[in-house]
Amino acid sequence: MSKKITKYIFVTGGVVSSLGKGIVGASLGKLLRARGYSVTIQKFDPYINVDPGTMSPFQHGEVFVTDDGAETDLDLGHYERFINTNLGRVNNVTAGSVYLNVITRERRGDYLGGTVQTIPHITDEIKNRLKEAAKDNPDFLIAEIGGTVGDIEGLPFLEAIRQFKIDAGFGNVIFIHVTLLPYLSTAGELKTKPSQHSVNTLRSIGIQPDILVCRSSKPIPKTERDKLALFTNVPKEAVIESKDLQTIYEVPLALEKQKLAQQVLKRLQIEDTAEPNLDQWKEIVAAVKNPERTVKIAIAGKYTKLSDAYISVVESLKHAGAALGTKIEIKWVPSDECTDFEKAKEYLSDVKGVVVPGGFGIRGIEGKINIVRYSRENNIPFLGLCLGLQCAVIEFARNVAGIEGANSSEFEPETPNPVVALMNEQENVEDMGGTMRLGSYECHLQSNTIAKRQYNAGVIHERHRHRYEVNNKYRQVLQEKGLVFSGISPDYRLVEIIELPDHSYFLASQFHPEFKSRPENPHPLFMGIVEAAQNHSDKTTEMAIKSS
Repeated sequence: MSKKITKYIFVTGGVVSSLGKGIVGASLGKLLRARGYSVTIQKFDPYINVDPGTMSPFQHGEVFVTDDGAETDLDLGHYERFINTNLGRVNNVTAGSVYLNVITRERRGDYLGGTVQTIPHITDEIKNRLKEAAKDNPDFLIAEIGGTVGDIEGLPFLEAIRQFKIDAGFGNVIFIHVTLLPYLSTAGELKTKPSQHSVNTLRSIGIQPDILVCRSSKPIPKTERDKLALFTNVPKEAVIESKDLQTIYEVPLALEKQKLAQQVLKRLQIEDTAEPNLDQWKEIVAAVKNPERTVKIAIAGKYTKLSDAYISVVESLKHAGAALGTKIEIKWVPSDECTDFEKAKEYLSDVKGVVVPGGFGIRGIEGKINIVRYSRENNIPFLGLCLGLQCAVIEFARNVAGIEGANSSEFEPETPNPVVALMNEQENVEDMGGTMRLGSYECHLQSNTIAKRQYNAGVIHERHRHRYEVNNKYRQVLQEKGLVFSGISPDYRLVEIIELPDHSYFLASQFHPEFKSRPENPHPLFMGIVEAAQNHSDKTTEMAIKSS
């Protein structure tokens, strides 16, 4: 029996960045998965950083961590959520990692004195990364090329995928180009010329798109579709409309109506005989678009001016909200404006739940601690994530356990009471990139705890990204004062989850549960806070009725 051949789908973008290539690729992956095919998705980023781990969230948004400990682009989060498959290190490739590998081999003498060049050495390395991602022989590998056609830094990637079409053989590779049709209100029409130029640029380097996915704010008239087909050499039926929608989870359904998956299968010489099973996905979209109620939850952090910095947290709340018939109204709370407790109180006065997500550095920390304190003292449902746990421990140590000057050695190296301290294995680490506790680790849940109830399991595996931990020297005194350590590492050295049993919902994790939440399988800890926020909202309403 001959081995099946993986089919490759390359997604490029034109006209402007941030068009949603990742959502288009993830949506296509969802449609293929719904037909029973195996799919993996890969992101190629043209920047020279080896990975996004050292990049500011203000520049690049969230760093998404995989089970195997890779710090990756936030698009991998969308991929995992849409195709419901765990991805890994091989699924995110940067120009920096490609050049690093090639230069390392050159320094070792692997090229036997030959001249090392962009072609063939860099392009060969890129093609090798494609083959590595497809080593498990999925039916489809969808590869998104970051950036915009015409960017200088993206040229080696485009040249590599041009070559790859020849290497993979006829009928095994197609190209999808995602482009923008801007709407000019003064003219009252969508303009196709920028897309025409974008495709011409792509064709000038040897890539002819098989399918166009056209982003627009308005429906695309037939005349404009015909014009695009004529000037880009793409069949009319392969010009796909992708309008702005209420939720990203609606995109697969819209593209299914536009017959995107059918066009892909046709061009890859695969008969489309399977009826896609999208019933659960349709239910999720319906729940998101038609919620029974609304609950306001605060996300308190340092990067609130760029929501992409917390994209997985936002999506995890949406997943839980959809499952519970609730729209999550997010209130962004800048923690650096809450260093005064009264200001924190003002910000949180109208919310029914609080999430304090992860982060690094001292800015906004005292504000986060005030936010934790207000949540604890006023019985507001609270979920802390990574740094959120550390802030919760500091707040409890100061204001409940009476540990004067309690702090983290990250924020105050000379603190007399470092209730949060550097992990032992991190003490002599100087490089910042990829040196934290990263990836999936086992956690044991203690009996009769909120965590055990939410997970309904004794042992869990969650993804981490941190250097600091709860200092074991203070664990006993914190426990004596009422803090429960409900999740512990297998060797009992690391605190993974804390909680307060006499609170409406007060729980924090050292790991990042948001990285494992999926629309079809919301994360238990986010289900917990949304449910608690609903209950808190109901009680507030009941009290208001009684007092009126």
